[in-house]
Amino acid sequence: MNKKLLHKTLKAYLLYSLLILLIAAPVFYYATQKLYLQEADDTLLLHKKEFIEYAAPTMNETDIADWNKFNRNRKINPINNLSTDTIYTTTYYDKLDAELEPYRELKAAVIIHGKRYAYTGRINLVETQDLIKSIGILFLATISILLIGLFFITKKMSLSLWKPFYKTLKQIESFEIDKTRKPEFTKTEIEEFNRLNTSIEKLIEKNTAIYKAQKEFIENAAHELQTPLAVFQAKIDTLIQRTDVTQEQSEILDSLNDNVSRLNRLNKNLLLLSKMENAVYNDKQTISLTNCIQKNLDFFTEQARAKQLTITINSAEDFEVRSNPVLADVLISNLFLNSIRHNIEEGNINISTHNNSLTFSNSGQTQALNSEHLFNRFTKVNPSEDGTGLGLSIIKKIADINGWHVSYNYSSNLHSFTISF
Repeated sequence: MNKKLLHKTLKAYLLYSLLILLIAAPVFYYATQKLYLQEADDTLLLHKKEFIEYAAPTMNETDIADWNKFNRNRKINPINNLSTDTIYTTTYYDKLDAELEPYRELKAAVIIHGKRYAYTGRINLVETQDLIKSIGILFLATISILLIGLFFITKKMSLSLWKPFYKTLKQIESFEIDKTRKPEFTKTEIEEFNRLNTSIEKLIEKNTAIYKAQKEFIENAAHELQTPLAVFQAKIDTLIQRTDVTQEQSEILDSLNDNVSRLNRLNKNLLLLSKMENAVYNDKQTISLTNCIQKNLDFFTEQARAKQLTITINSAEDFEVRSNPVLADVLISNLFLNSIRHNIEEGNINISTHNNSLTFSNSGQTQALNSEHLFNRFTKVNPSEDGTGLGLSIIKKIADINGWHVSYNYSSNLHSFTISF
């Protein structure tokens, strides 16, 4: 599945933001915790210094018990192999809270009246941890709001910035070279989009001019060929009717006659395509497709009989469509002609109308056709065939003019062409 450019960029921004958030959150937490532990250590050392400078010089041995009684987090105890200051994290049972709580504790040697004692000071880390958690939550909330805000701001700005591009894309998608209306691109504040629009306008103008020149050439050529082809056909008919024509000459004249007939069909088809492109057959009316099929069936019965083909029609009720009568008749006749020409001896042709669609199915070669170029002009399944290669392209053009859909399918050894109305 293809992805939109905006979604790809926003996805990249979102993934990057989440990655930064996942990395920054634990780093911030541990960095803050380390800073608070360092601050706690500095506080413990400061309390020790204050004790040595202000309390120890005036304290007697008899005051130690009272000191310990009234100082919950600082104690004076007999020394026990204490050589250097030691700071560590430990836990104590708090009777007031009835739970174990973490503490940062300092143990140091102090001198009271010339005698060494162990000074112990501690700071409860529960409040510090709660503060760190609160700061962490606040940090995450702030970063999350920032990232969400940036995401929606980026999305809104991107939609606004890319709006001219999508307008250009929409006009290009709806542009048809055989229509007179050209896309009109509005000026934008973005230089790249203006350059893109200018380049597309030049490309459309150039290709439209080439298309018109090609269409005029085909139309003019088809008109100019009508008279010489008619004269050529008449001369050949005159020669064929002569009694002094030899067998060899008769074969040559028959070959010439076949090729002239083919040229006439090609010329008529090109004129028909030219008229359809020039909107000559735009007037529409309600047509009985069932009657149209029956009328063409009477005409093509002899051709089908020559190849011993069996034609089966499955139409439950009268089927009506809105179309130009000429184009409807051409559509049905080309479907008949295609089913007969590309069939095999003693083959089958099945015609059915159901679910607002018309299907012509015929036997033929035992493999599916290349549907990629099937409806292109001058495309032939077999280059040696007598057809002009325009039959299916005419069917497709008529379907497009009427807003119908034509499709091809190969199943159960039958080649099926379906017109969905």
